[in-house]
Amino acid sequence: MKVTPRKLGGIVELLPAEQIEFNRLLDIIRHTYEKYDFAPIDTPDLELTEVLLAKGGGETEQEVYSFTREGSKTNLTLRYDLTVPLARYVAEHESDLTFPFRRYHIGKVHRAERPQKGRFREFYQCDIDVIGSNSPIIDAEFPAVISEIFEQFNFGDFTIHINNRLILNGFFEGIGLKEVSRDVLRTIDKIEKLSHEDFAQQLQTIGLTDEQVAKVIDFTNISGDNDTILDKLKHLDIPSADYQNGVEKLSALIQALRSMQVSEKRFVVDLRIARGLDYYTGTVYETTLNDYPELGSVCSGGRYDDLASHYTKTQLPGVGISIGLTRLFSKLREIPGVINATTQSPASAIILPIDEAQNNYGLSIAATLRDAGIPVQFYSEVEAFKKKLRYADKMGYAHVLIAGQNEQDAKVVSVKNMTSGETQTISIDELVSFLS
Repeated sequence: MKVTPRKLGGIVELLPAEQIEFNRLLDIIRHTYEKYDFAPIDTPDLELTEVLLAKGGGETEQEVYSFTREGSKTNLTLRYDLTVPLARYVAEHESDLTFPFRRYHIGKVHRAERPQKGRFREFYQCDIDVIGSNSPIIDAEFPAVISEIFEQFNFGDFTIHINNRLILNGFFEGIGLKEVSRDVLRTIDKIEKLSHEDFAQQLQTIGLTDEQVAKVIDFTNISGDNDTILDKLKHLDIPSADYQNGVEKLSALIQALRSMQVSEKRFVVDLRIARGLDYYTGTVYETTLNDYPELGSVCSGGRYDDLASHYTKTQLPGVGISIGLTRLFSKLREIPGVINATTQSPASAIILPIDEAQNNYGLSIAATLRDAGIPVQFYSEVEAFKKKLRYADKMGYAHVLIAGQNEQDAKVVSVKNMTSGETQTISIDELVSFLS
């Protein structure tokens, strides 16, 4: 009895052309992370349940895959993000690491999601964090990294929205909202999805007076260029040390970005960015694609006071961001012309012998190109030459290297450009530079 081939819902599986493009984006992320001196780590997909879920409670336990191997008392859970494993990793290797510790981690995570559009059971996260530093200059490195990555992605214009939770918390304290600040933060985090009336109504539901509602709305509507917003923040009369500290840190971050020559059009101070998660305590970031606002944030993160409080007494402040590449890629491939998955091969050239008599000559050409670091396929199937060309065209090779008896005798190769259809003769010595 044959089994129908199928996969679990909520899991992305790409065909070669798309996987090649996905890997290209992964390589951009990895290269840029390393360019800024983030070191790679990897943690197991499987963690001990008691360790991974040390915090316990909340929705997390409902969103994970946990199981016990038959005959064993060990409870295991698949990692659901890369941050909690980082906390365990840092606490476990604390004496072996040098702080500030700069790490990147690219890997799959798993969530027991109900399959639906844009939500996956298995997906790639691409994270960077710095642990053990409180410097606003470190906070500025993250928008610089994000900007460089998305410039290379070439998905159109993008904006990195930056705020500081100290400013928000201090403002709430200054107008008498300290006790309900978390609820107000969560409401502000949804502001883009709410009408003006619904936003005001939700604030009133929390318990704000009409005067407090008006102050919150006026605050979140502060706009202008970055210097204008910072100047307005500096001149607000808010009696809170957190507020003043947050404004100073945000100003230092903006100045550091300018010193790193990050284009001003790529980042903006946005007082509506709150990041609803409770553990963010300072700088917060959200990145949006200007041409595709419906995608929401495509890269987010922020600063937190204590990464590993459940594993160690050492206070480990940190800051980090995450790119959910699977979600981003899946959304963008639905938009015509954005994801250009045009080739099914990582090589740009294929060697086609006219017949079997030129196999050894073609193989020697392949060896020469590979020694020079140029990917190439040697086509060894015994078929009519027209069929070989059809294969090369379907695979999307830019060049076909034709090796016939005449080419072998002259120690040359005929190179067919598959876009223009033109063919030229090139010596073996010149072939490497031509394809480089």
